[in-house]
Amino acid sequence: METKAYTTATHVAPFPTVRQRGVPDVPEDVDFLMEHLNDPNFDYGSELHSSTESSTDVYELDRSKAAEVYSTATSDFDSQSRGSARYSTASRTETPSSSWEYDDESPYPEVRAAVSSVDDPTMPVNTFRMWFLGVFYTVFVSGLNQFFSFRYPSVIITGIVAQLTALPLGKGLERILPTTRFNTLGFTWSLNPGPFTIKEHVLITVMANLVVSGAYATDVVATQRTFYNQNLGNTYQFFLVLATQLIGFSMGGLLRRFLVYPSSMIWPGALVNSALFNTLHRAYGKPERRHISREKFFAIVAACSFFWYFLPGYLWTGLSVFNWVCWIAPNNVVVNSLFGTSTGLGMGLLTFDWSMISYVSSPLVTPWWSEANTAVGLVLCFWIITPIIYFTNTWYTQYLPMSATITFDNTGMPYDPTQIVTNGVFDESKYSAYSPAFLPATLAIAYGVAFAAFASVIVHTFLWYRGDIIKRFRSDLRNERDVHSRLMQAYPEVPQWWYATLGITMIIIFFIVVEVYPTDLPIWALCIALVLAALMSVPVGILQAITNQQVGLNVMYELLAGYLLPGRPIAVMIFKSAAYAGTVQAVGFSGDLKLGHYMKIPPRLMFLAQVVAAIVSSIVVTSVQNWMFANIVNMCQPDQPQQFTCPSTTVFATSSLVWGGIGPHRLFTPGTMYSPLLWFFFAGAILPIPFYYLARRFPLSYWRYINIPVIFAGIGAMPPASGINYSSWVLVGFIFQWFMRRYHFRWWMRYNYILSAGLDAGVALGIIFIFFTLQMPKGGIQLNWWGNIAWQNTADALGTPLRTVAEGQIFGPSSWS
Repeated sequence: METKAYTTATHVAPFPTVRQRGVPDVPEDVDFLMEHLNDPNFDYGSELHSSTESSTDVYELDRSKAAEVYSTATSDFDSQSRGSARYSTASRTETPSSSWEYDDESPYPEVRAAVSSVDDPTMPVNTFRMWFLGVFYTVFVSGLNQFFSFRYPSVIITGIVAQLTALPLGKGLERILPTTRFNTLGFTWSLNPGPFTIKEHVLITVMANLVVSGAYATDVVATQRTFYNQNLGNTYQFFLVLATQLIGFSMGGLLRRFLVYPSSMIWPGALVNSALFNTLHRAYGKPERRHISREKFFAIVAACSFFWYFLPGYLWTGLSVFNWVCWIAPNNVVVNSLFGTSTGLGMGLLTFDWSMISYVSSPLVTPWWSEANTAVGLVLCFWIITPIIYFTNTWYTQYLPMSATITFDNTGMPYDPTQIVTNGVFDESKYSAYSPAFLPATLAIAYGVAFAAFASVIVHTFLWYRGDIIKRFRSDLRNERDVHSRLMQAYPEVPQWWYATLGITMIIIFFIVVEVYPTDLPIWALCIALVLAALMSVPVGILQAITNQQVGLNVMYELLAGYLLPGRPIAVMIFKSAAYAGTVQAVGFSGDLKLGHYMKIPPRLMFLAQVVAAIVSSIVVTSVQNWMFANIVNMCQPDQPQQFTCPSTTVFATSSLVWGGIGPHRLFTPGTMYSPLLWFFFAGAILPIPFYYLARRFPLSYWRYINIPVIFAGIGAMPPASGINYSSWVLVGFIFQWFMRRYHFRWWMRYNYILSAGLDAGVALGIIFIFFTLQMPKGGIQLNWWGNIAWQNTADALGTPLRTVAEGQIFGPSSWS
């Protein structure tokens, strides 16, 4: 076959050295369609044609030549939504041109709406500005968030804050830094190589995003110090934190072929960031005909969101919870249990607070089919099953609030774990003299839902993705056919052995830590935790990449640790941290790598930036935590004057004692009170099977939208989330992800993700402004009027149960052990 010139909508200059692929006997479109068959995110409105009939031949780029000759035009982000021959319709109900060339544009409208399909590999990115601002945000964000994480109420500096403020700071450095060029060992460099670029901005934000949530292992250290009177020194703290962070990072790198390279792994969260980056860096003030520019739209939305948040966030906080039915009957426990938002089920639809609507995630990002599945899970598990459990007094739930995140004793008071330990070790005699642990109705169902999610995500992944997973063991970036993977071939990839070496080094450090220090955690148990983290990273990552839903596995890891390490609460904590942080970090790092993939960041520079951020943040969070315990009086005590009461550490410690002390064998073993919840394992394992075969039997039907793991995992935030967080989330999602996407597709393509980013940015800045100017200084300025008080004087806010016991009396069994 005669070689033809490669022409593409991505404006990539011709390569002097290319290798033509052989044309297979079976048209490649067949494999492509089968790979995406029943993918609920795939755009089936476009009719594919065979590559054997196409005027465009398929080539593999010679990566060794790519960096030398690769050049592109300046990125025009708006080209994604102006309509081409392939996407010339304004509605999803119409059919685009049949001449669609799938490897010139992403087959996913969400990706086309947010990600530019052009790149400039010569754009400066490894600059002094990037490293200076990246390290600055790493120190600032990790230190401040660690400091405020011990306080209630708290404030979190989110990644969107860094993303918005890094641009003016970068532009400022562009103006003030000298442009002098230096020559060091033959390498020419400058403090100011030119305009501040979008790729510098992306790497700075990635470093900040990496440290926003802090380090999970710091709660282990704080719990040991506060509840078990163990202070094992700075070396132990630093290496425990560093190991848990970087083991997950190395796992994420090793899983790139499963979670990053495939075009079907769209990562909706990365799309929002990508859209915002492109919006911020387009030519400011550039006139646009017929519609408002994206940057102006973002600025208006962010400003409106900022000022609006003062209403539900400070002036009239009742509009945030908006449990208006409870205001009418504040002392009616049944009404408050159903419609309350603090300790009730939140059976409502409206809230006027974007932070409440987006508590689960942004409804403008998660696909509508995923939101619909979550709505089914909410109604079935928490609005039908939970009230039945509660009002039939199953498991003595009527003596407890309907919804709570904590366990209770047999007097209806919060369970006091210090009553059942002696010198940090579970004391069975004290347990027999005190009380068994009782779970509120929503917490009990939440454990069942966690069991079902764990089983269903494994079965679902096996059924749907077993072939893809096996195939990708033998593939790499060069085997991917979408435009973004082709463009990324211009950069040297990070070798697998880099990640493997880093992971092995961290595992060795982890082994030394648990052996040298008194952790009660044997090496074999730590190995099991790390294997679990690695095995679960693929199914959990696939689910999050496709649906934007996270699967919370902390309950499962605690359950397994409790059975493996009975009576060892500290060992259970570290086991859970190793497994849970490993999975979460692997999936989180994969999401950042996908953002780098979309934004065409050199992979080796991305690797270095993430490792530096992880190491620096580990030093910062341990230093800040040690300073706080050394200098703040009554740290982590309920009566601490500045409210540094350590709420997350208290929950963490209680969990360690319940699972590591009382143990799951006293809660879930067959014959115990909560053993019926084990049936959720069976339900989670069985339910994906019939829907899989229905989707295969009727391809492209509505059966492909039914996703059992999403039904269970999507509601994993309850509690502490309430029904109103989910119902309002689903309502807004329906409006934008179904109605607007279906009937106003061009508007959706142009503005949807910008709207999400603007709302998030305005609320984040509003929370920070209110906290530091109105709530924190000198005790804060309180507005004590009906709109801020009425909702707090209800049975819902007070956590009033349906039944109570007289003083000195107990409920539940008369004996336990």
